[in-house]
Amino acid sequence: MNQESKHFLMELLSTPSPSGAEMEIQRKWINYVKEFADEIRTDNAGNAIGILNPEAEFKILLAGHCDEIGFMINKIDDRGFLRVAKLGGISHKPAIGMKVDILGSGGRITGVIGANAEHHGGVDKDFEFEDLYIDCGANNKEEMEKYVQVGDLGVYKREPEILLNDTISGRGLDNRTGSFLVAEVLKEVAKKNPKIGVYAVSTVNEETNMGGAYFAGAGINPTMAIACDVTFATDYPGVNTDKYGEVSLGKGPVLAKGAPINVKINKMLEQTAEKLDMELQYELTPRMTGTDADKLRLTGKGVPIGLVSLPLRYMHSPVEAASFKDMDEEVQLLSDMIANMTGDESLNPLD
Repeated sequence: MNQESKHFLMELLSTPSPSGAEMEIQRKWINYVKEFADEIRTDNAGNAIGILNPEAEFKILLAGHCDEIGFMINKIDDRGFLRVAKLGGISHKPAIGMKVDILGSGGRITGVIGANAEHHGGVDKDFEFEDLYIDCGANNKEEMEKYVQVGDLGVYKREPEILLNDTISGRGLDNRTGSFLVAEVLKEVAKKNPKIGVYAVSTVNEETNMGGAYFAGAGINPTMAIACDVTFATDYPGVNTDKYGEVSLGKGPVLAKGAPINVKINKMLEQTAEKLDMELQYELTPRMTGTDADKLRLTGKGVPIGLVSLPLRYMHSPVEAASFKDMDEEVQLLSDMIANMTGDESLNPLD
């Protein structure tokens, strides 16, 4: 990955983007993509869209969501401590002792998630999400209300870090990496004079309601769509690979197989990977994918979909981990496939 792309990725990962408050990260995405897109659009959901060949009849939509899980403030107690509700699929178990960035109505403020000292009994083994609280150092409710209101959002205060073997770790790789990847694919395809219309969409709200994907599909009316998301790596201690299959960091992009997935799209991806001598991995999505692809598929008259995922360790924790190599290969796979499409491709599995 070149330094310009890596800097863009790090900028996205350093920008808080809890579901429902993605405006700052979307502005950064637009500022990057406008240098090579033919057109930039936004919509009333908050999606950011970079387009090549907007007049083309055959349109492919690439969706990568930019929102992350987080916390929603639901109470300020008399002593100034904050109680929180879940914003997406966030767990209380990794939260103890973590720092939090609160996007407060009075400006951004830092807090810590407190933990009972071991001398006083430690953390109760049966503690639940409702037991979490955030300490910002306020003396009382009145002081805290100068900075934070009920309904304000927060994320873990955690910067991305580079580990060994081209591994990156941090919060919210799910799925700011997807938002990054669709931008990078658009950048690469722009160099190759594609024959079809290409719509790279940094979608919103995937972690909470997938409304961004619905707005994007309904507004663009694509011929086909591919969601670029993350999936569960199973290459670390404690994972039952007999149950969950084998997906590893550094062994290539992951294609979904199952009823929602268009077999013609997967065939094109597999043929491209074979031409590039690229290794692919697979996951099973027999009923639903759990990604933007599900909403895209059901927009308009129906949209044929594919799902290409990045292997990810420790999903929905503050230390998610992914591979730069897998990211580079996903960009290469998608950009090569798109650049070689003619617009005459049939997506009907019975043809």
